[in-house]
Amino acid sequence: MLISVYVPLLITMVLAVFAPRAARRLAPRPAAWSLASAALVASLGWLGSLALLAFAGLVQIPEVAEEGSWSVAAVRASDPVYLTVAGVAALTLLASLTGLTVAAVRQLRHLRWARRECRLLPGDTELAVLDMEVPEAFALPGAPGRIVVSRGMLRCLNDREREALLAHERAHLRGRHHLFQTLWRLCAAANPFLRPLSNAGGFVLERWADEEAAVRVGDRTVVAHAVGRAALATSANRPRPALAATGGAVPQRVRALLAPPPPRRALPFVAGAALLVVCCASLADAATDSEEMLETAQRAACVTAQAAATPAPSVAPHGSCCEHGQQDGLVRHH
Repeated sequence: MLISVYVPLLITMVLAVFAPRAARRLAPRPAAWSLASAALVASLGWLGSLALLAFAGLVQIPEVAEEGSWSVAAVRASDPVYLTVAGVAALTLLASLTGLTVAAVRQLRHLRWARRECRLLPGDTELAVLDMEVPEAFALPGAPGRIVVSRGMLRCLNDREREALLAHERAHLRGRHHLFQTLWRLCAAANPFLRPLSNAGGFVLERWADEEAAVRVGDRTVVAHAVGRAALATSANRPRPALAATGGAVPQRVRALLAPPPPRRALPFVAGAALLVVCCASLADAATDSEEMLETAQRAACVTAQAAATPAPSVAPHGSCCEHGQQDGLVRHH
């Protein structure tokens, strides 16, 4: 456990540095799924490692050991995790769980707000046109979701560009991109080191919708013009919703649309999958070592207690106390 418990923490650092850079250069749809998988596994590995480190310190507290009937000396001998490290891990775990809870409440409120706004929008079709001069265009997730466009935005674009804009927003709804955003935000709240993945994920979702719109319209240049004009029209507005054609790094998106479609590369995905497998395997190994440590400490406490209670120099076999759960004198084994 001494080494394997730290491997998920190290893998989180590696993913935070390299995953966003790789995702921006890959085909957006598989990149989004890869970032979502990486964020989920890395955040679970982060929480699992912190929990195991905190547990290793908890079992060294004499009062806890007495209640659980195990030997503190045996625990410290088999798994030497310093109490300072365990204490820091426990505080970090508490902060992570608190941040995760707060973020979950916020995301739930946001989704409820989006569904309520969908019901309040005029009309009953997918497209809702607002009678306002301020250029606006975004997708609202719901059941079903709605595409919101203002008349001011429609006046800024020609017919082909309007088609591209609507195809972009429709791609957000069809791909359920708000679920990706929710997952990344929750993971980043639990593990702040994953915030670069969340930021890169927002860009990848916009690129995913751009590529879907380009296939729908059949002209990448038209989509690039639509994205650029929509971004210029809304540059002076209030902050826009996340699922909007004008979101993300617009110059990079336009540059990618004016270039050929990104190729599909297998090596980055294979490398990422290997890291996630190592993360899961290390966490499982650390959990197994922790369980074996506790069993060894319980057997040591049982044998010590039997030796103290037995007048004869011989000690009863381990199985009479540890395997069959017998109680002898002051021995109490769970």
